[in-house]
Amino acid sequence: MEIKVLGPGCPKCQQTEKVIKEAVAESGVAADIEKVTDAMKIAGYGVFGTPAVVIDGQVKSVGKIPKKEDVLSWLK
Repeated sequence: MEIKVLGPGCPKCQQTEKVIKEAVAESGVAADIEKVTDAMKIAGYGVFGTPAVVIDGQVKSVGKIPKKEDVLSWLK
């Protein structure tokens, strides 16, 4: 599984990355987590608000810190 956290590195982006890492550790799913800070790459996903979460190429969350419960459901 490939998870990307899109954002410039703001506090909300950092919190989102933390939530993702906690959920992945809790679920036991094997996942590569990548932080994408390049504005052009972020725009390439059609995302215009950050933080955003992309799992296996599918945008799951935009403009907010996702709840851990939501992330866990996405990992199933």
